[in-house]
Amino acid sequence: MHEPRAIVSDEIYDKILWEKSEKLIPYPEAIHFMEERKHAIRAESAAELLWFLEHPAVFTAGTSARDEDLINPHGFDTYNAGRGGQWTYHGPRQRVVYLMLDLQRPHGPTPPRDLRAFVQSLEQWIIASLMQLGIKGEVREGRVGVWVIDPPTGREAKIAALGIRISRWVSWHGVSINFNPDLSHFDGIVPCGIREFGVTSIQRFNPDLTMADLDAALLENWPTFFGAQPVFNQPSGGEKVPAGKTVPS
Repeated sequence: MHEPRAIVSDEIYDKILWEKSEKLIPYPEAIHFMEERKHAIRAESAAELLWFLEHPAVFTAGTSARDEDLINPHGFDTYNAGRGGQWTYHGPRQRVVYLMLDLQRPHGPTPPRDLRAFVQSLEQWIIASLMQLGIKGEVREGRVGVWVIDPPTGREAKIAALGIRISRWVSWHGVSINFNPDLSHFDGIVPCGIREFGVTSIQRFNPDLTMADLDAALLENWPTFFGAQPVFNQPSGGEKVPAGKTVPS
């Protein structure tokens, strides 16, 4: 179980930490970790955190999810996420980044207490990171997430989803980017309630790209939209960390 290390206020506001878990993290464990962390951030006893991870195959329901949009032929576990949005798939080879941030303060050009600006910054962060990998992503009016032209089909498809929850102005949940998941698993839902568009992944653009390339692009582009460069969270003393966390390569 994760027990955040006590951190003095000056430390908290000087940096945003990042961690990466190499093992697949069960969805309930991730929720428990984020619950603890968001309370600690609001109590100013833990720093803000970006958590890079992958989940076992699972469907999660946002607050707008409809029962008729869940098909689930493989019988994957389903959970009510409590975040915004509708049905979302998570699974191996999909990069999830959970964002535990204090939105009462500004983050670079992203102003405080402005949820619209926060979501727009997240979208632009993903778009800039994809562009670094040679992929042109775009946003669409009325459709949250990042969209691309899928190379095999030539049709518009979703490559990244956003689902954010805010508690006492601390964000949790986050974004998911399809690196190379089993896209057939998305057939078990109507992704984000949108029936007329499919999904795609980074490796359909360039099979030579790695998950490490994606992570590096995300970390490099973060300061443009959120100010501080994330600092790898090297545990000290008896601090416990999310399962399977590794040092950056």
